[in-house]
Amino acid sequence: MTIIEKLNALRTLMKERNLDVYMIPTSDFHETEYVGEHFKARAYMSGFTGSQGTLIVTLDDAALWTDGRYFIQAADQLKDTTITLMKQGEEGVPTIAQYIYDHVTMRGGVGFDGRVMNTKMVKAIMSKLEEKEVHIAYEEDLVGMIWEDRPALPKKQGFFLNVEYSGKSTKDKLADLYDIMKKQGITHHIITSLDDIAWITNMRGWDIARYPVMLAYLILTLDGGVIFVDKEKLNDELIANFEENHIEIKDYNDIYEYVKTFDSDAVIMLDSSVVNYAITQNLNQNIKIEDRVNPSQLMKAMKNEIELENNRKVHIKDAVAMTKFMYWLKTNIGKEKMSEIIASDYLEKLRKAQGAIDLSFNTISAYKEHAAMMHYSATPESDVELKKEGMLLVDSGGQYMEGTTDITRTFVLGEISDEERYWFTTALRSNIALSKAHFLYGCRGMNLDILARGPLWEQGMDYKCGTGHGVGHLLNVHEGPNGFRWKIVPERKDSCVLEEGMTQSNEPGVYEEGKFGIRHENEMVVRKGEKNEYGQFMYFETITFVPFDLDGLDEALLTQYDKEWLNAYHKQVFEKVSPYLSDDEVAWLRKATRAI
Repeated sequence: MTIIEKLNALRTLMKERNLDVYMIPTSDFHETEYVGEHFKARAYMSGFTGSQGTLIVTLDDAALWTDGRYFIQAADQLKDTTITLMKQGEEGVPTIAQYIYDHVTMRGGVGFDGRVMNTKMVKAIMSKLEEKEVHIAYEEDLVGMIWEDRPALPKKQGFFLNVEYSGKSTKDKLADLYDIMKKQGITHHIITSLDDIAWITNMRGWDIARYPVMLAYLILTLDGGVIFVDKEKLNDELIANFEENHIEIKDYNDIYEYVKTFDSDAVIMLDSSVVNYAITQNLNQNIKIEDRVNPSQLMKAMKNEIELENNRKVHIKDAVAMTKFMYWLKTNIGKEKMSEIIASDYLEKLRKAQGAIDLSFNTISAYKEHAAMMHYSATPESDVELKKEGMLLVDSGGQYMEGTTDITRTFVLGEISDEERYWFTTALRSNIALSKAHFLYGCRGMNLDILARGPLWEQGMDYKCGTGHGVGHLLNVHEGPNGFRWKIVPERKDSCVLEEGMTQSNEPGVYEEGKFGIRHENEMVVRKGEKNEYGQFMYFETITFVPFDLDGLDEALLTQYDKEWLNAYHKQVFEKVSPYLSDDEVAWLRKATRAI
């Protein structure tokens, strides 16, 4: 079916159920950022393939909300679908709740699959609609009734992450959580976010491409708990770990009936911005709920010393792959056939040779104007040949047993314009300014974001995304609760105080639609520095070691401080990476990391 035919089929089902509006978010049953193939209902219904977006279908119209990373891509993919693009957060764009309010009739109906809508969002929308006395239908997946040949849920067996990689046993992590529960009078802790469950149980899986987690729910009591998971996907180590920690194994879908058994005097801790609406609706409505962020979110963000040491090691492995890629790209451009896809495939082979078990996200290999789309993904239809001119932006990363990597470099393939050189250099100044930050403990990413945006804001330039995000440990490449933004975006939940051990990306950029895109990204670790009469000072330890392409620089734009930082950084790159390269690669790297 075409997109229009799918929308009309959905509207037929809506009319049969007296629904004015149907909501289709980008989500699985766990509010995961990247979802498995079975859950890509919004992409199926709209044709828009970005990782973030919400489709609202009414009996006469349809609209899709997405953020600034995807404005260009969404505009292109929504052509001829009758779906209106709503540029989330832009002036004059209605909120989802307002749009629904405007399109639902008095005592009309709003529908959605309650398993893919988080409780907080549903309640906010219902509050907006209260005066219209609408009825909510959340127990049917209407898209599933239309979607023929829908991919099945995955069945591949997962694996256990030993303490040599995780740095902390499940038993010790549970002890910390039980202590919090006891102090706060909590009897049950419902956890549905896959990254939290993976971290607490040291369980990893293959249920979502590029994101090594397993579909599961976890409910903790004060001396054990229940995990809801497809038991076929558990190996002996995982089963033994659950038994050792008194965690009973039940079928994945049993949670909805299980939560009905809680006594009315239970005190439940959960995060309503993650736990799906179907779960909370099956709870006794007299139960006391403590609605807060899962404590494990902060715990896992503050990497322990074993995790950090593994992370440093894996970034050297990843740097070897990236440096070999840069050598191949820079020395062979114009001599052999290259394209966006050929380049990304070659880089993946280099990462696998360094021990990567997967990529950490689909590689963004974007040439010239394609790079203006922040999350461009080359397809056979869009793939273009690389020539000895312009710039190639490559944002990529790997999943290794020792950790997760994320790096962006913008490579100069030949002649570039003065404008491109200017913004290449200015964006690098932004990266350096944030890399050098020293700050007092208590700062949040919002306090420091101006360091990166400052060189761009001075020129009336900006980028429509955050400056950086937390990074998981063999987990999600985008991890909360830390991040860099110039303002708080509540739904991103990335504005916490920066704590020692947090891993953080630093990735300012410049994006000119139809012309070019530039991004420079390193990973950094929050560290404690000097403590004196003014307080505890903090700084960032850079752990990514790959050359920035000096061919893109206008050295006259750099301050002496910028040059000193860049020269010291490139000296480290050469020292750490050169022992793993061939003689020809070492000779090239020496020039690529030359002092300026």
